[in-house]
Amino acid sequence: MKLSINKSRSLWWIISSAIILSGIISMVISWQNPNIKAPLRPSLDFIGGTRLQFVRDCNQPGNCDKPIDINVVREVAQAQGLADSSIQLISENGADNGITIRSKNLDTDQRTKLQAALTEKIGAFDQQKNQIDSVGPTLGRELFRSGVIALLVSFVGITIYMAVRFQLDYAVFAIVALFHDVIITVGMFSILGLVAGIEVDSLFIVALLTITGFSVNDTVVIYDRIRETLKINPNRPIAEIVDDAVNQTLSRSINTTLTTLLTLFAIFLFGGDTLKYFALALIIGFIMGAYSSIFIASTLLTWWRERSGKYPSNAMETAASSPES
Repeated sequence: MKLSINKSRSLWWIISSAIILSGIISMVISWQNPNIKAPLRPSLDFIGGTRLQFVRDCNQPGNCDKPIDINVVREVAQAQGLADSSIQLISENGADNGITIRSKNLDTDQRTKLQAALTEKIGAFDQQKNQIDSVGPTLGRELFRSGVIALLVSFVGITIYMAVRFQLDYAVFAIVALFHDVIITVGMFSILGLVAGIEVDSLFIVALLTITGFSVNDTVVIYDRIRETLKINPNRPIAEIVDDAVNQTLSRSINTTLTTLLTLFAIFLFGGDTLKYFALALIIGFIMGAYSSIFIASTLLTWWRERSGKYPSNAMETAASSPES
């Protein structure tokens, strides 16, 4: 089966625009949310504070008979002067037997009192599963600033590389495709932050950097095939050249993406909480990277070359430009 991606390029652009728009709307809503106040739900890595995770000990008789009532947890937190804390239930043994509380910085005495009050209301906790993390706000700001700088540097470096290896319009549309992948990944995590309370940490920045490398690699392969064909058949319609380049590299793109996704799904399912959402970000970004290389970067280049009039856009123009005509 041969894909004719340029015949339906408006459809691909509409799909991408709809996904990006939904992510932007989510980021605006998240920014207005008093419990988040940012486009994404930030973890302690970025804002500083204390995160406490308590999981009930289900080995004790009757300790886990009922799921945890989040309203009871909020009442306890309010009584401890932590009414503005972010509280989430976590699943353990197929039921809501754990809680995560993200709050301002707490000293040892405050943590002890909070844990004692929660134990009294919702049951005894398993000390081996409890987690307490603290991060200063200065370190959080530094991590965020370094992550943003790293992303900007990678974008600039990729632009220079593409412009030198190919031409400026190739570079521009490769960056558009990269931005497409990054903004969709960010938008999806914004939605997940609102719906499921998923936070982003410093590994999320690493995931975004990895996504840019993967995406541009797929785009370079397609662009390289387009460039080679243009040298051989400069008078051939640009849409046909691009469609052929995509079809010739399609199996390579699909195989590379699928084999990578198999590993990422394994990490997501069995890699533990630390790597779970890092793998999820890569899964979303890699899927979007393959999609944008095929349906966005390629079709935008076709549209621009047809618009500039440097290459014929259809068979009739090719015949008109032929010496025999």
